[in-house]
Amino acid sequence: YRCEMKNPTLIAELHAKLGAPSSDAVESLRLLKAFLKLAPGQRIEVVELVERLTSEHNSETDRPLS
Repeated sequence: YRCEMKNPTLIAELHAKLGAPSSDAVESLRLLKAFLKLAPGQRIEVVELVERLTSEHNSETDRPLS
């Protein structure tokens, strides 16, 4: 099922209120759409991977600069 906005007036109103979406926002929506298509087990794996990578990155950036 695909939902499309076909009402040009509504689209224009949203654009006027919100402005054009940033490329980051568009990419985030694409990633969310892909994530939602995954099976529940795959979603858990993705979340765990992201949490692990974030944790590793934070531990690297928390080190002293000396």
